[in-house]
Amino acid sequence: MKYAKQFLAESAEIAAKLDARDIAGIVRRLVAARRRRGRVFVLGVGGSAAAASHFVNDLRKLAAIDARAPTDNISELTARINDEGWESCFENWLKTSRLGRNDVVFVFSVGGGDRARNISPNLVRALQYAKARKAVILGIVGRDGGYTAKVAAARAIIPVVNKDRITPHTESFHALVAHLIISHPRLQSAATKWEREMRTAK
Repeated sequence: MKYAKQFLAESAEIAAKLDARDIAGIVRRLVAARRRRGRVFVLGVGGSAAAASHFVNDLRKLAAIDARAPTDNISELTARINDEGWESCFENWLKTSRLGRNDVVFVFSVGGGDRARNISPNLVRALQYAKARKAVILGIVGRDGGYTAKVAAARAIIPVVNKDRITPHTESFHALVAHLIISHPRLQSAATKWEREMRTAK
C-alpha cells in the first residue's frame, strides 16, 4: 500500500510539472504536418516501441494522419538489424520511406538517445538523417531528453521526481501525453468509440 501511494503521488507531481506549452507546440506541428499532407514516422525502442505502435494507431484512426512505425514490421526490422546492424536500422528504414521536409519523425524514449554513451544509437542516427532531410523532429522523452531534446522542434520532457523510477514514470507518461495530444480539439478529427456511444445514447 505504501509503495502504491508513493507511486501515485509521484505521478500526480509529474503531471503538475509538465509544460503545457511544450505539448501545445507538438500539437501545432502535427496539425501543420497534416495540412501539408506530411507523414509521421514514430520511433521507439523497448517499451517505447509499444507506445509508438499505439500512437500510430491513434494518429491514423483519430487524426487522419498517415503514420508508421518501423517496429510494427518485425520481419523488416530484424532483417535490417541482422544484415545491416542495429545502429542503422531506423535510418535505413527512413531512407526507404523517402523521408522528406513535409514529414515528421516522432520519438518516444526515456533517455532520448546518447551517441557518446552508446545508448539508443539507432535513434541518434535516425534523427541525424531526419535533420539532414529537413524533416520536423518531435518527441516525448524523459530525464533531460538526450539527443532528441537537443534537435527537436518541439518535445515534452517528463520531469524526474524520483531517480529510482525514471523509466516506469516516463513510459507511463508516454501514454498520458500521447493521449492528451491525440484528443486535442485541434488535432482529433474522429470521435472515439465510447464517447460516440455516450452521445448517441443521450
